[in-house]
Amino acid sequence: MSRCFWCGTDALNVAYHDREWGRPVDDDRRLFEKLCLEGFQSGLSWLTILRKRENFRHAFANFEIQRVARYTPRDVERLLRDAGIVRHRGKIESTIHNARRALALIDEFGSLAAYAWRYEPSPASRPRTVTWNRLRTISTSVESVAMSKDLKRRGWSFVGPRTVYAFMQAMGLVNDHIDTCDVRRQCLADRAAFDRPESYIQGSSAVGP
Repeated sequence: MSRCFWCGTDALNVAYHDREWGRPVDDDRRLFEKLCLEGFQSGLSWLTILRKRENFRHAFANFEIQRVARYTPRDVERLLRDAGIVRHRGKIESTIHNARRALALIDEFGSLAAYAWRYEPSPASRPRTVTWNRLRTISTSVESVAMSKDLKRRGWSFVGPRTVYAFMQAMGLVNDHIDTCDVRRQCLADRAAFDRPESYIQGSSAVGP
Protein backbone atom coordinates (compact mmCIF):
# COMPACT_ATOMS: atom_id res chain seq x y z
CA MET A 1 0.00 0.00 0.00
CA SER A 2 1.30 3.43 -0.94
CA ARG A 3 1.10 6.01 1.84
CA CYS A 4 2.09 9.57 2.64
CA PHE A 5 5.71 9.79 3.75
CA TRP A 6 4.94 11.40 7.12
CA CYS A 7 3.28 8.40 8.74
CA GLY A 8 6.53 6.41 8.67
CA THR A 9 6.41 2.85 9.98
CA ASP A 10 5.10 3.37 13.51
CA ALA A 11 1.98 1.18 13.75
CA LEU A 12 -0.03 3.78 15.66
CA ASN A 13 0.82 6.52 13.17
CA VAL A 14 0.12 4.27 10.18
CA ALA A 15 -3.32 3.37 11.57
CA TYR A 16 -4.04 7.06 12.20
CA HIS A 17 -3.01 7.90 8.63
CA ASP A 18 -5.05 5.09 7.08
CA ARG A 19 -8.25 5.36 9.15
CA GLU A 20 -8.54 8.95 10.37
CA TRP A 21 -6.39 11.67 8.80
CA GLY A 22 -8.21 13.47 6.01
CA ARG A 23 -11.55 11.71 6.42
CA PRO A 24 -14.42 14.21 6.91
CA VAL A 25 -15.73 14.53 10.48
CA ASP A 26 -18.94 16.15 11.71
CA ASP A 27 -18.88 14.91 15.30
CA ASP A 28 -18.48 17.80 17.73
CA ARG A 29 -16.61 15.75 20.31
CA ARG A 30 -14.00 14.65 17.79
CA LEU A 31 -13.66 18.13 16.32
CA PHE A 32 -13.17 19.66 19.76
CA GLU A 33 -10.69 16.95 20.72
CA LYS A 34 -8.62 17.58 17.62
CA LEU A 35 -8.53 21.35 18.12
CA CYS A 36 -7.37 20.80 21.70
CA LEU A 37 -4.75 18.21 20.82
CA GLU A 38 -3.37 20.36 18.03
CA GLY A 39 -2.90 23.06 20.65
CA PHE A 40 -1.09 20.62 22.92
CA GLN A 41 1.11 19.55 20.01
CA SER A 42 2.66 23.00 19.67
CA GLY A 43 6.41 22.49 19.98
CA LEU A 44 6.06 18.68 19.92
CA SER A 45 5.54 15.96 17.31
CA TRP A 46 2.07 14.65 16.52
CA LEU A 47 3.25 11.12 17.29
CA THR A 48 4.06 12.22 20.85
CA ILE A 49 0.47 13.45 21.24
CA LEU A 50 -0.99 10.42 19.48
CA ARG A 51 0.77 8.08 21.91
CA LYS A 52 -0.79 10.03 24.79
CA ARG A 53 -4.23 10.43 23.20
CA GLU A 54 -5.99 7.84 25.35
CA ASN A 55 -4.49 9.48 28.45
CA PHE A 56 -5.76 12.86 27.24
CA ARG A 57 -9.21 11.39 26.69
CA HIS A 58 -9.26 10.01 30.21
CA ALA A 59 -7.98 13.28 31.68
CA PHE A 60 -10.45 15.47 29.77
CA ALA A 61 -13.65 13.42 30.12
CA ASN A 62 -13.33 12.05 26.58
CA PHE A 63 -13.42 15.67 25.41
CA GLU A 64 -17.14 15.93 26.09
CA ILE A 65 -17.47 19.68 25.71
CA GLN A 66 -20.02 20.34 28.45
CA ARG A 67 -18.07 18.29 30.99
CA VAL A 68 -14.74 19.96 30.22
CA ALA A 69 -16.41 23.38 30.42
CA ARG A 70 -17.27 22.62 34.06
CA TYR A 71 -13.66 21.93 35.06
CA THR A 72 -12.41 24.05 37.96
CA PRO A 73 -9.00 25.27 39.17
CA ARG A 74 -8.85 22.08 41.24
CA ASP A 75 -9.06 20.08 38.00
CA VAL A 76 -6.22 22.13 36.57
CA GLU A 77 -4.01 21.22 39.53
CA ARG A 78 -5.03 17.56 39.17
CA LEU A 79 -4.09 17.56 35.50
CA LEU A 80 -0.75 19.21 36.20
CA ARG A 81 0.09 16.11 38.25
CA ASP A 82 -0.96 13.71 35.47
CA ALA A 83 2.21 12.32 33.91
CA GLY A 84 0.20 10.71 31.13
CA ILE A 85 -0.48 14.01 29.37
CA VAL A 86 1.50 17.14 28.46
CA ARG A 87 1.61 19.04 31.74
CA HIS A 88 1.52 22.59 30.45
CA ARG A 89 -0.62 24.91 32.55
CA GLY A 90 -1.39 27.29 29.72
CA LYS A 91 -2.55 24.52 27.39
CA ILE A 92 -4.60 22.81 30.10
CA GLU A 93 -6.33 26.07 31.03
CA SER A 94 -6.83 26.83 27.34
CA THR A 95 -8.63 23.53 26.79
CA ILE A 96 -11.09 24.30 29.60
CA HIS A 97 -11.52 27.89 28.44
CA ASN A 98 -12.06 26.79 24.82
CA ALA A 99 -14.71 24.30 25.91
CA ARG A 100 -16.71 27.20 27.30
CA ARG A 101 -16.21 29.15 24.09
CA ALA A 102 -17.26 26.06 22.10
CA LEU A 103 -20.58 25.98 23.95
CA ALA A 104 -21.20 29.55 22.81
CA LEU A 105 -20.45 28.55 19.21
CA ILE A 106 -22.85 25.63 19.46
CA ASP A 107 -25.56 27.94 20.77
CA GLU A 108 -25.00 30.26 17.82
CA PHE A 109 -24.46 27.83 14.94
CA GLY A 110 -26.19 24.67 16.13
CA SER A 111 -23.01 22.63 16.35
CA LEU A 112 -19.25 23.00 16.32
CA ALA A 113 -19.30 21.08 13.05
CA ALA A 114 -21.62 23.59 11.41
CA TYR A 115 -19.24 26.37 12.40
CA ALA A 116 -16.05 24.60 11.29
CA TRP A 117 -17.35 23.43 7.91
CA ARG A 118 -18.22 26.99 6.96
CA TYR A 119 -14.46 27.34 6.43
CA GLU A 120 -14.07 24.45 4.01
CA PRO A 121 -11.94 25.79 1.14
CA SER A 122 -13.36 26.02 -2.35
CA PRO A 123 -12.12 23.15 -4.56
CA ALA A 124 -10.85 25.75 -7.02
CA SER A 125 -8.43 27.09 -4.40
CA ARG A 126 -6.76 23.73 -3.79
CA PRO A 127 -3.57 22.63 -5.59
CA ARG A 128 -4.16 20.49 -8.66
CA THR A 129 -1.43 18.09 -7.63
CA VAL A 130 -0.40 17.25 -4.08
CA THR A 131 3.20 16.14 -3.77
CA TRP A 132 5.52 16.14 -0.78
CA ASN A 133 7.36 19.18 -2.13
CA ARG A 134 4.08 21.02 -2.72
CA LEU A 135 2.71 20.04 0.67
CA ARG A 136 5.82 21.37 2.41
CA THR A 137 4.94 24.85 1.16
CA ILE A 138 1.41 24.74 2.60
CA SER A 139 1.10 25.36 6.33
CA THR A 140 -1.87 27.74 6.29
CA SER A 141 -4.63 28.79 3.93
CA VAL A 142 -6.86 31.82 3.50
CA GLU A 143 -9.55 29.83 5.30
CA SER A 144 -7.38 28.72 8.21
CA VAL A 145 -6.25 32.32 8.73
CA ALA A 146 -9.87 33.48 8.68
CA MET A 147 -11.05 30.75 11.06
CA SER A 148 -8.12 31.40 13.42
CA LYS A 149 -8.85 35.12 13.45
CA ASP A 150 -12.55 34.52 14.14
CA LEU A 151 -11.89 32.01 16.92
CA LYS A 152 -9.46 34.40 18.58
CA ARG A 153 -12.04 37.17 18.30
CA ARG A 154 -14.43 34.88 20.13
CA GLY A 155 -11.92 34.32 22.91
CA TRP A 156 -10.31 31.01 21.92
CA SER A 157 -6.60 30.44 22.52
CA PHE A 158 -3.92 28.19 21.00
CA VAL A 159 -5.72 28.38 17.65
CA GLY A 160 -3.18 30.01 15.34
CA PRO A 161 -3.49 29.64 11.55
CA ARG A 162 -1.06 26.70 11.41
CA THR A 163 -2.90 24.90 14.21
CA VAL A 164 -6.21 25.47 12.45
CA TYR A 165 -4.83 24.27 9.12
CA ALA A 166 -3.53 21.07 10.73
CA PHE A 167 -7.02 20.62 12.18
CA MET A 168 -8.51 21.07 8.71
CA GLN A 169 -6.16 18.47 7.27
CA ALA A 170 -6.96 15.94 9.94
CA MET A 171 -10.73 16.46 10.00
CA GLY A 172 -11.16 16.25 6.24
CA LEU A 173 -11.92 19.87 5.42
CA VAL A 174 -9.05 19.48 2.96
CA ASN A 175 -7.56 16.33 1.46
CA ASP A 176 -3.80 16.65 1.74
CA HIS A 177 -2.90 13.02 1.16
CA ILE A 178 -0.36 13.11 -1.65
CA ASP A 179 -1.44 12.00 -5.12
CA THR A 180 0.41 8.69 -4.93
CA CYS A 181 -1.15 7.75 -1.56
CA ASP A 182 -3.83 5.06 -1.80
CA VAL A 183 -5.76 6.68 1.05
CA ARG A 184 -6.18 9.88 -0.98
CA ARG A 185 -8.69 8.15 -3.25
CA GLN A 186 -10.58 6.78 -0.26
CA CYS A 187 -10.79 10.28 1.25
CA LEU A 188 -12.02 11.70 -2.06
CA ALA A 189 -14.85 9.17 -2.01
CA ASP A 190 -15.61 9.92 1.65
CA ARG A 191 -15.74 13.65 0.97
CA ALA A 192 -18.00 13.15 -2.06
CA ALA A 193 -20.48 11.19 0.08
CA PHE A 194 -20.23 13.50 3.09
CA ASP A 195 -23.24 15.62 4.04
CA ARG A 196 -21.93 19.00 5.12
CA PRO A 197 -23.56 20.12 8.39
CA GLU A 198 -25.90 23.05 8.07
CA SER A 199 -25.59 26.09 10.28
CA TYR A 200 -28.37 27.96 11.99
CA ILE A 201 -26.77 31.04 10.46
CA GLN A 202 -28.14 31.59 6.96
CA GLY A 203 -26.54 33.59 4.19
CA SER A 204 -23.15 33.78 2.56
CA SER A 205 -20.18 31.56 3.21
CA ALA A 206 -17.73 32.37 5.99
CA VAL A 207 -14.85 33.13 3.62
CA GLY A 208 -14.91 34.94 0.33
CA PRO A 209 -17.89 36.06 -1.76
